[in-house]
Amino acid sequence: MPGLRLSEIWIYPVKSLGGVRVEKARVLEKGLQHDRRWMLIDENGKFLSQRSHPMMSLFKIRNNETGFEISFQGEVLELKTEPAAGAERTAVIWDDTVSVVEAATGYHRWFSDRLHFDCRLVSFPESNPRLIDPDYRLAGESVSLADGYPMLIIGQASLDDLNGRLNEPVPMNRFRPNFVFTGGTPYEEEKWHEFKIGQNAFVGVKPCARCQVTTVDQQTAMVGKEPLLALSKYRRWNGNIYFGLNVIPVDLNEVHESDEIRLG
Repeated sequence: MPGLRLSEIWIYPVKSLGGVRVEKARVLEKGLQHDRRWMLIDENGKFLSQRSHPMMSLFKIRNNETGFEISFQGEVLELKTEPAAGAERTAVIWDDTVSVVEAATGYHRWFSDRLHFDCRLVSFPESNPRLIDPDYRLAGESVSLADGYPMLIIGQASLDDLNGRLNEPVPMNRFRPNFVFTGGTPYEEEKWHEFKIGQNAFVGVKPCARCQVTTVDQQTAMVGKEPLLALSKYRRWNGNIYFGLNVIPVDLNEVHESDEIRLG
């Protein structure tokens, strides 16, 4: 049987906007470098996501020499890897209140004009804490602006099994993983505890509970019932629907596409 191998690495620089596939990534305590270190907030400081604003899926991101390019219907905004320092403020993401830094006013206008409501772009400095849920924390780990955990891994076999149950297959981007791997059996990753990707050790802490973001077509922003409806018929327990594994890093080195994955 073929071994387990890392096939894709993804980062999502601005929470709930498009993802960027990379050939390699530096592992940091909060998650992969540049992953979900920015987010949009409303006028009350609450984070914005595709749950309430599926149109956010239409903002696409790609790498450039100084950071990232964010595009929306042909218009492009440059986002430097390290935005200029602005005013510090607090923002709310789920049950957490975090200290963030506002980007320049031009960013706020650009996003507000395209989303048709007032919002602001903020960054989350690497040194600012946001502790992981104490029920799953190994020590004092922090997380980025991801929903709850530094990383998410999903097996291609899991998606293939799900798509075999759907009338229309869905792409992996519905689930916004950081790591995709080949080999193994469907859903086996949800039982992993200690494993290595290349020379980096990780700990799997819990299967990932899924929400309605999985029903947003990332190309059109149209919202449907799948794949959440299909998953609810065979992947529901404890009141949640699960797909993928939440992960905490142990080693802080680089990971590369094609790295071998070893369990135990």
